[in-house]
Amino acid sequence: MPRLKIGDFSLHYEIEGEEKSSDLILISGIGTQLIWWSESFVAALADRGFRVIRLDNRDVGYSDGHDHLGIPDIQSMISDRVAGLPLHPPYRLEDMASDTAALLCGLGVERAHVVGGSMGGMIAQLMALDHPGKVASLVSIMSTTGNPGLPAATPAAQSVLFRPRMSPQADREAYLQASVDAAQVLGSPTYPECSEKLRANAAAALDRAYRPAGFVRHYAAIISARDRRERLKGLNLPATVIHGGADPLIRPEAGRDTAANIPNAEYIEFQGMGHNIPTALEGEIADAIARTAARA
Repeated sequence: MPRLKIGDFSLHYEIEGEEKSSDLILISGIGTQLIWWSESFVAALADRGFRVIRLDNRDVGYSDGHDHLGIPDIQSMISDRVAGLPLHPPYRLEDMASDTAALLCGLGVERAHVVGGSMGGMIAQLMALDHPGKVASLVSIMSTTGNPGLPAATPAAQSVLFRPRMSPQADREAYLQASVDAAQVLGSPTYPECSEKLRANAAAALDRAYRPAGFVRHYAAIISARDRRERLKGLNLPATVIHGGADPLIRPEAGRDTAANIPNAEYIEFQGMGHNIPTALEGEIADAIARTAARA
Protein backbone atom coordinates (compact mmCIF):
# COMPACT_ATOMS: atom_id res chain seq x y z
CA MET A 1 0.00 0.00 0.00
CA PRO A 2 1.78 3.21 -1.12
CA ARG A 3 1.99 5.70 1.74
CA LEU A 4 4.10 8.78 2.33
CA LYS A 5 4.99 10.29 5.68
CA ILE A 6 3.79 13.90 6.01
CA GLY A 7 5.02 15.29 9.33
CA ASP A 8 3.65 13.01 12.03
CA PHE A 9 1.13 11.14 9.85
CA SER A 10 0.98 9.32 6.51
CA LEU A 11 -1.06 9.83 3.35
CA HIS A 12 -2.12 7.03 1.05
CA TYR A 13 -1.89 7.63 -2.68
CA GLU A 14 -2.23 5.78 -5.98
CA ILE A 15 -0.65 6.56 -9.34
CA GLU A 16 -1.84 5.53 -12.80
CA GLY A 17 -0.45 6.41 -16.21
CA GLU A 18 2.89 6.47 -17.98
CA GLU A 19 5.97 7.51 -15.99
CA LYS A 20 6.97 10.21 -18.48
CA SER A 21 3.49 11.73 -18.77
CA SER A 22 2.52 15.10 -17.29
CA ASP A 23 1.76 14.83 -13.59
CA LEU A 24 -1.80 15.58 -12.51
CA ILE A 25 -3.21 15.27 -9.00
CA LEU A 26 -6.88 14.77 -8.13
CA ILE A 27 -8.15 16.05 -4.76
CA SER A 28 -11.53 14.78 -3.58
CA GLY A 29 -14.21 16.34 -1.42
CA ILE A 30 -15.55 16.19 2.10
CA GLY A 31 -15.27 12.77 3.66
CA THR A 32 -14.68 11.06 0.33
CA GLN A 33 -11.88 8.71 -0.61
CA LEU A 34 -9.72 8.67 -3.71
CA ILE A 35 -12.12 6.18 -5.31
CA TRP A 36 -14.60 9.06 -5.61
CA TRP A 37 -12.69 9.70 -8.84
CA SER A 38 -13.89 6.79 -10.96
CA GLU A 39 -11.52 4.41 -12.70
CA SER A 40 -13.07 5.38 -16.03
CA PHE A 41 -12.38 9.07 -15.37
CA VAL A 42 -8.80 8.33 -14.35
CA ALA A 43 -8.38 6.25 -17.52
CA ALA A 44 -9.76 9.12 -19.60
CA LEU A 45 -7.14 11.45 -18.11
CA ALA A 46 -4.35 8.91 -18.65
CA ASP A 47 -5.46 8.59 -22.27
CA ARG A 48 -4.98 12.35 -22.61
CA GLY A 49 -1.34 12.14 -21.57
CA PHE A 50 -1.40 12.46 -17.79
CA ARG A 51 0.17 10.47 -15.00
CA VAL A 52 -2.69 10.63 -12.51
CA ILE A 53 -2.05 10.83 -8.78
CA ARG A 54 -4.96 10.31 -6.41
CA LEU A 55 -4.75 10.64 -2.64
CA ASP A 56 -6.84 9.94 0.38
CA ASN A 57 -6.95 13.24 2.25
CA ARG A 58 -6.02 13.17 5.90
CA ASP A 59 -8.73 11.52 8.05
CA VAL A 60 -10.26 9.40 5.25
CA GLY A 61 -9.58 6.17 3.40
CA TYR A 62 -6.21 4.57 4.04
CA SER A 63 -4.56 7.80 5.20
CA ASP A 64 -3.95 8.33 8.88
CA GLY A 65 -6.71 9.77 11.02
CA HIS A 66 -6.76 12.62 13.50
CA ASP A 67 -8.99 11.12 16.17
CA HIS A 68 -6.75 12.62 18.85
CA LEU A 69 -8.16 16.03 17.86
CA GLY A 70 -11.69 15.07 18.87
CA ILE A 71 -15.00 15.60 17.10
CA PRO A 72 -16.03 19.24 16.69
CA ASP A 73 -19.54 20.48 17.45
CA ILE A 74 -20.67 21.55 13.98
CA GLN A 75 -23.85 23.30 15.06
CA SER A 76 -21.95 25.38 17.61
CA MET A 77 -19.36 26.27 14.97
CA ILE A 78 -22.08 27.39 12.57
CA SER A 79 -23.64 29.54 15.31
CA ASP A 80 -20.27 31.06 16.15
CA ARG A 81 -19.61 31.83 12.49
CA VAL A 82 -22.98 33.57 12.14
CA ALA A 83 -22.14 35.58 15.27
CA GLY A 84 -18.77 36.56 13.83
CA LEU A 85 -16.81 34.73 16.51
CA PRO A 86 -13.41 33.14 15.81
CA LEU A 87 -13.48 29.46 14.89
CA HIS A 88 -10.97 26.84 15.96
CA PRO A 89 -11.33 23.70 13.83
CA PRO A 90 -9.12 20.66 14.41
CA TYR A 91 -7.28 21.66 11.22
CA ARG A 92 -7.88 23.97 8.29
CA LEU A 93 -8.14 23.64 4.52
CA GLU A 94 -4.74 25.35 4.35
CA ASP A 95 -3.29 22.38 6.26
CA MET A 96 -4.80 19.99 3.73
CA ALA A 97 -3.34 22.03 0.87
CA SER A 98 0.05 21.76 2.55
CA ASP A 99 -0.48 17.99 2.84
CA THR A 100 -0.99 17.73 -0.90
CA ALA A 101 1.99 19.93 -1.71
CA ALA A 102 4.14 17.83 0.63
CA LEU A 103 2.93 14.65 -1.07
CA LEU A 104 4.07 16.02 -4.44
CA CYS A 105 7.45 16.91 -2.96
CA GLY A 106 7.79 13.46 -1.45
CA LEU A 107 7.00 11.85 -4.78
CA GLY A 108 9.61 13.98 -6.48
CA VAL A 109 7.04 15.89 -8.53
CA GLU A 110 8.30 19.39 -9.22
CA ARG A 111 4.98 20.76 -10.52
CA ALA A 112 1.61 19.18 -11.23
CA HIS A 113 -1.68 20.06 -12.83
CA VAL A 114 -4.03 20.32 -9.85
CA VAL A 115 -7.69 19.31 -10.06
CA GLY A 116 -10.08 19.39 -7.13
CA GLY A 117 -13.76 18.61 -6.69
CA SER A 118 -16.00 20.28 -4.08
CA MET A 119 -13.88 20.63 -0.91
CA GLY A 120 -11.04 19.38 -3.09
CA GLY A 121 -11.55 22.43 -5.30
CA MET A 122 -11.11 24.66 -2.25
CA ILE A 123 -7.90 22.80 -1.39
CA ALA A 124 -6.72 23.10 -5.01
CA GLN A 125 -7.30 26.87 -4.92
CA LEU A 126 -5.27 27.11 -1.72
CA MET A 127 -2.48 25.09 -3.27
CA ALA A 128 -2.29 27.63 -6.08
CA LEU A 129 -2.28 30.46 -3.52
CA ASP A 130 0.04 29.01 -0.87
CA HIS A 131 2.26 26.72 -2.96
CA PRO A 132 2.31 28.36 -6.39
CA GLY A 133 5.55 26.72 -7.43
CA LYS A 134 3.91 23.29 -7.25
CA VAL A 135 0.89 24.15 -9.43
CA ALA A 136 1.22 24.17 -13.22
CA SER A 137 -2.51 24.67 -13.82
CA LEU A 138 -5.68 24.71 -11.77
CA VAL A 139 -9.10 23.16 -12.35
CA SER A 140 -11.74 23.82 -9.69
CA ILE A 141 -14.85 21.66 -10.04
CA MET A 142 -18.19 22.19 -8.22
CA SER A 143 -16.45 24.37 -5.66
CA THR A 144 -16.50 27.89 -4.24
CA THR A 145 -14.41 30.86 -3.07
CA GLY A 146 -15.60 31.07 0.52
CA ASN A 147 -17.74 34.09 -0.38
CA PRO A 148 -20.33 34.27 2.45
CA GLY A 149 -22.84 36.07 0.23
CA LEU A 150 -23.45 33.15 -2.14
CA PRO A 151 -26.75 31.24 -2.11
CA ALA A 152 -27.06 28.39 0.36
CA ALA A 153 -27.58 24.77 -0.58
CA THR A 154 -31.13 23.70 -1.28
CA PRO A 155 -33.06 22.32 1.73
CA ALA A 156 -32.89 18.82 0.25
CA ALA A 157 -29.10 19.04 -0.16
CA GLN A 158 -28.69 20.47 3.34
CA SER A 159 -30.64 17.54 4.73
CA VAL A 160 -28.09 15.18 3.18
CA LEU A 161 -25.34 16.85 5.22
CA PHE A 162 -27.28 17.19 8.46
CA ARG A 163 -29.25 13.95 8.50
CA PRO A 164 -28.48 11.53 11.36
CA ARG A 165 -25.78 9.08 10.34
CA MET A 166 -26.88 5.48 10.72
CA SER A 167 -24.33 2.82 11.54
CA PRO A 168 -23.50 0.34 8.75
CA GLN A 169 -22.62 -2.17 11.45
CA ALA A 170 -26.16 -1.97 12.77
CA ASP A 171 -27.87 -2.21 9.36
CA ARG A 172 -25.68 -2.43 6.28
CA GLU A 173 -28.54 -2.45 3.79
CA ALA A 174 -30.22 0.57 5.32
CA TYR A 175 -26.90 2.43 5.29
CA LEU A 176 -26.34 1.65 1.62
CA GLN A 177 -29.88 2.65 0.70
CA ALA A 178 -29.45 5.95 2.53
CA SER A 179 -26.21 6.49 0.60
CA VAL A 180 -28.02 5.86 -2.69
CA ASP A 181 -30.79 8.26 -1.69
CA ALA A 182 -28.23 10.96 -0.82
CA ALA A 183 -26.37 10.48 -4.10
CA GLN A 184 -29.61 10.84 -6.03
CA VAL A 185 -30.44 14.09 -4.21
CA LEU A 186 -27.01 15.55 -5.01
CA GLY A 187 -26.61 14.01 -8.46
CA SER A 188 -27.26 15.20 -11.98
CA PRO A 189 -30.91 15.22 -13.07
CA THR A 190 -30.03 15.25 -16.77
CA TYR A 191 -27.38 12.53 -16.35
CA PRO A 192 -28.75 10.16 -13.70
CA GLU A 193 -26.71 7.17 -12.59
CA CYS A 194 -28.57 3.92 -12.04
CA SER A 195 -29.25 2.96 -8.44
CA GLU A 196 -27.27 -0.27 -8.83
CA LYS A 197 -24.12 1.70 -9.69
CA LEU A 198 -24.68 4.14 -6.84
CA ARG A 199 -25.12 1.25 -4.43
CA ALA A 200 -21.95 -0.43 -5.70
CA ASN A 201 -20.03 2.83 -5.23
CA ALA A 202 -21.35 3.19 -1.68
CA ALA A 203 -20.48 -0.41 -0.85
CA ALA A 204 -16.97 -0.01 -2.26
CA ALA A 205 -16.37 3.10 -0.15
CA LEU A 206 -17.81 1.44 2.97
CA ASP A 207 -15.77 -1.73 2.57
CA ARG A 208 -12.59 0.21 1.84
CA ALA A 209 -12.78 2.48 4.88
CA TYR A 210 -15.53 3.82 7.17
CA ARG A 211 -14.34 7.06 8.82
CA PRO A 212 -17.35 9.20 9.87
CA ALA A 213 -15.31 11.30 12.32
CA GLY A 214 -13.08 12.41 9.46
CA PHE A 215 -16.14 13.72 7.64
CA VAL A 216 -17.01 15.90 10.63
CA ARG A 217 -13.49 17.31 10.92
CA HIS A 218 -13.49 18.04 7.17
CA TYR A 219 -16.80 19.85 7.61
CA ALA A 220 -15.31 21.93 10.42
CA ALA A 221 -12.45 22.94 8.12
CA ILE A 222 -14.92 24.06 5.46
CA ILE A 223 -17.04 26.05 7.92
CA SER A 224 -13.88 27.80 9.13
CA ALA A 225 -12.60 28.63 5.64
CA ARG A 226 -11.72 32.21 4.89
CA ASP A 227 -13.02 34.17 1.90
CA ARG A 228 -10.43 33.63 -0.84
CA ARG A 229 -11.69 36.12 -3.45
CA GLU A 230 -9.11 38.86 -3.00
CA ARG A 231 -6.25 36.38 -3.01
CA LEU A 232 -7.60 34.54 -6.05
CA LYS A 233 -7.52 37.79 -8.01
CA GLY A 234 -3.73 37.66 -7.81
CA LEU A 235 -3.34 34.25 -9.44
CA ASN A 236 -1.41 34.04 -12.68
CA LEU A 237 -1.76 30.54 -14.10
CA PRO A 238 -3.99 28.62 -16.53
CA ALA A 239 -7.25 27.92 -14.73
CA THR A 240 -10.65 26.45 -15.52
CA VAL A 241 -13.75 26.40 -13.35
CA ILE A 242 -16.34 23.68 -13.98
CA HIS A 243 -19.76 23.61 -12.36
CA GLY A 244 -23.14 22.02 -12.73
CA GLY A 245 -26.08 24.23 -13.49
CA ALA A 246 -28.26 21.97 -11.34
CA ASP A 247 -25.87 21.63 -8.38
CA PRO A 248 -28.07 21.66 -5.25
CA LEU A 249 -25.21 21.65 -2.72
CA ILE A 250 -22.73 24.26 -3.99
CA ARG A 251 -24.96 26.36 -6.18
CA PRO A 252 -23.88 27.37 -9.71
CA GLU A 253 -23.49 30.97 -8.56
CA ALA A 254 -20.46 29.73 -6.62
CA GLY A 255 -18.81 28.44 -9.78
CA ARG A 256 -19.47 31.70 -11.57
CA ASP A 257 -18.06 33.61 -8.61
CA THR A 258 -14.92 31.45 -8.63
CA ALA A 259 -14.30 32.05 -12.33
CA ALA A 260 -14.96 35.78 -11.95
CA ASN A 261 -12.26 36.06 -9.30
CA ILE A 262 -9.50 34.09 -11.06
CA PRO A 263 -7.95 36.16 -13.87
CA ASN A 264 -8.52 34.70 -17.34
CA ALA A 265 -10.18 31.57 -16.00
CA GLU A 266 -12.29 29.57 -18.44
CA TYR A 267 -15.75 28.87 -17.07
CA ILE A 268 -17.74 25.80 -18.10
CA GLU A 269 -21.23 25.22 -16.75
CA PHE A 270 -22.94 21.97 -17.67
CA GLN A 271 -26.70 22.35 -17.59
CA GLY A 272 -28.35 19.44 -15.82
CA MET A 273 -25.18 18.48 -13.92
CA GLY A 274 -25.46 18.31 -10.14
CA HIS A 275 -22.88 17.78 -7.42
CA ASN A 276 -21.08 14.88 -9.03
CA ILE A 277 -19.15 14.01 -12.16
CA PRO A 278 -21.64 11.97 -14.18
CA THR A 279 -20.26 9.19 -16.32
CA ALA A 280 -21.75 10.80 -19.42
CA LEU A 281 -19.64 13.95 -18.92
CA GLU A 282 -16.31 12.38 -17.96
CA GLY A 283 -14.90 12.72 -21.46
CA GLU A 284 -15.84 16.39 -21.82
CA ILE A 285 -14.46 17.22 -18.38
CA ALA A 286 -11.24 15.34 -19.13
CA ASP A 287 -10.96 17.35 -22.37
CA ALA A 288 -11.37 20.60 -20.43
CA ILE A 289 -8.64 19.57 -18.00
CA ALA A 290 -6.33 18.71 -20.91
CA ARG A 291 -7.01 22.08 -22.55
CA THR A 292 -6.13 23.84 -19.31
CA ALA A 293 -2.90 21.90 -18.93
CA ALA A 294 -1.96 22.69 -22.52
CA ARG A 295 -1.98 26.40 -21.64
CA ALA A 296 0.67 25.89 -18.95
